[in-house]
Amino acid sequence: MVSGRSRRRGFALIDAILGGALLALGLASVVTLSQRSLAMLQRGEHEAMAAAILDELLAQVVVEGPRRYAEIRESTGRLAAPWPDWEYAVEIESEGDGDAWNVLAMVRDPAGVEYRCATRVAPQNEEAEPVERAPEKPIDRPGRLDAQESGGGN
Repeated sequence: MVSGRSRRRGFALIDAILGGALLALGLASVVTLSQRSLAMLQRGEHEAMAAAILDELLAQVVVEGPRRYAEIRESTGRLAAPWPDWEYAVEIESEGDGDAWNVLAMVRDPAGVEYRCATRVAPQNEEAEPVERAPEKPIDRPGRLDAQESGGGN
């Protein structure tokens, strides 16, 4: 015959084993969720960088004009620092004189994921000389910062 004390010890052992199994299952779930959240964070970081790079490429096409951009810049290559592992490509197509240009910018991150953005750019006056865009007088940024910190306003 089994005593009451033996039964309690057997129940405590089963309870400890089940508690350990549930704890292991919970820890495995936490580790898995942590890995997923880190992967999603990295993906979001890459998407934000890709958006910034694509915006910069398209802005260069708009500022320089589609025709001039194709003449003075490479249409494919690797980006400069701080993104030397990223590749880019810009495709510019004209539908005819006076029509908007189709511009497709693409970047590829170090993992090989490709991001794209397409837009249409209005043609520019090709006879006009390029305008040098610079302020009339140099901006004294340190002086302005000192003035703001001392409470002097702008």
